[in-house]
Amino acid sequence: MKSRYTHPKVLSFEFYPPKTEEGAAGLKIVHEKLARLNPGFFSVTFGAGGSTREKTFETVVEIQSKGIAAAPHLSCVASTRNGIRTILNDYRDKGIRKIVALRGDLPSGMLSAGEFRYANELVEFIRKETGDAFEIHVAAYPEVHPQAPNADVDFNNFKRKVEAGADAAITQYFYNAEAYFYFRDRCERNGITIPIVPGIMPITQYSQLFRFSEMCGADIPRWLRKRLECLGDDRAAIQAFGRDVVTELCRKLLEQEAPGLHFYTMNQSGPTLAILENLEFCPQAA
Repeated sequence: MKSRYTHPKVLSFEFYPPKTEEGAAGLKIVHEKLARLNPGFFSVTFGAGGSTREKTFETVVEIQSKGIAAAPHLSCVASTRNGIRTILNDYRDKGIRKIVALRGDLPSGMLSAGEFRYANELVEFIRKETGDAFEIHVAAYPEVHPQAPNADVDFNNFKRKVEAGADAAITQYFYNAEAYFYFRDRCERNGITIPIVPGIMPITQYSQLFRFSEMCGADIPRWLRKRLECLGDDRAAIQAFGRDVVTELCRKLLEQEAPGLHFYTMNQSGPTLAILENLEFCPQAA
């Protein structure tokens, strides 16, 4: 049955560059399964301070060669103007036309971020150097960036990224749809019209989710946290419950005109496909 959501919506999926040959082989299988959904793009992260930049480049080029757009992450941290200029030229030579521009996190022990302090400076540099050669995606934080002193400062930081030339935004993951709707409404009130795509994190392990959420400032609502705690170490029960929770979140977002969904896959296809099957984005056999 054809989904009522598919025609106006865009899917995208995030990977991290594999560290081993086994990981690379596994990612190829994951990519093949998710590519059947014809997503708008696959994004590829890199480690703190650009520590996996070469592997990010290799992964991006490999994905791009398969026929679906790849979008590498670029970070301010540990970056120089000359270094970013070289990377942009290399990506452009390989046919890459999408970039996810981020401030990034300082690795432990690093005192200076580099020549770019904030993501808006990186976006502005990319536009100055390359014009409209790249579609630039930036990060958004419906529940406020964990290092921002308050919501107004965080929103103004986001607005500067848009004014610098961002084409679209991908949010940090969340489980409270109202946070997304409030943020989107605030953007509209302030004349920000770029697509704000919700970031979606499937729930597969409570301990992992709790650790990630602590680091990135994503809120786990009390009711959800308590339910997951009750499930203990029953991984199958956690996955089934998490699938239903995230499916309903996605359904609510799509019904309220979210422009698409961006899945943080953790280099796994199963949890994401299960949610999309519930939403009728793909057949059961995918």
